[in-house]
Amino acid sequence: MKQKIYWIIILLLLTLTWPAAAQTDTTNTKPVTEAVEETPQASIEELIGQEEIAELEEIAAKGDGLHMQLKTKFVEGSAGFMSLVALVLVLGLALCIERIIYLTLSEVNTRKLLEDIEQKVEADDIEGAKSICRNTRGPVASICYQGLMHAHEEMDMVERSIVSYGSVLSAKLEKGCSWITLFIAIAPSLGFLGTVIGMVMAFDQIQEAGDISPTIVAQGMKVALITTIFGIIVALILQVFYNYILTKIENLTSEMEETAISLMDIIAKHKQQKA
Repeated sequence: MKQKIYWIIILLLLTLTWPAAAQTDTTNTKPVTEAVEETPQASIEELIGQEEIAELEEIAAKGDGLHMQLKTKFVEGSAGFMSLVALVLVLGLALCIERIIYLTLSEVNTRKLLEDIEQKVEADDIEGAKSICRNTRGPVASICYQGLMHAHEEMDMVERSIVSYGSVLSAKLEKGCSWITLFIAIAPSLGFLGTVIGMVMAFDQIQEAGDISPTIVAQGMKVALITTIFGIIVALILQVFYNYILTKIENLTSEMEETAISLMDIIAKHKQQKA
């Protein structure tokens, strides 16, 4: 699990830094206004027209993409606290992506699995049913394997074994979710902490200047608001992923419970036939 999280963190960092590197490489491009200045004015007006030139200059002025705008706001909002917020985002997303991959790979065709197991059990081939469970990934197959291991015992022992092992598998499904909830709580807290520090900075600057100037107050307030905004955005993003993870865990847990009941019915039917 740790190795997967490390690789996911590296990929997220590369994803976040790649657009910046791509946009900073502007050695072979020129702004529209410079191109207009280098070209004779008469020929430009004849070929394009004054209105089109104005539209191109407006597009060039708005040329910064969303990534660059976020990067600019990030730099403006106190590098210390904004770096902590970005770190929380990367770590939280890494855990979320790892859980989503794990839970997605844990899903199987439960109906087909039970049909194959039932065919083997009816043919009195318990070992064959175990082999099917061993070759199938996911907690549902593990539950079936645990039940089949005790198929020769009383039904109470089978049920007790399935319930006990089901609790272990449920804990594995929820592994790492506590860290995600921690990051969801930390992100806005860091933003609010940056808000308080930004306000303190504003009052310190007012004290040094000896005057309440709108420019002095605006600088500290800007830092405070930017850190708060980014903290809340990070918390919202992680919360969406966390709710999706909880939904997948609930679906898998429900499948495990239904499969356990069906397996016990299959084993009980087999015991009656042998009796």
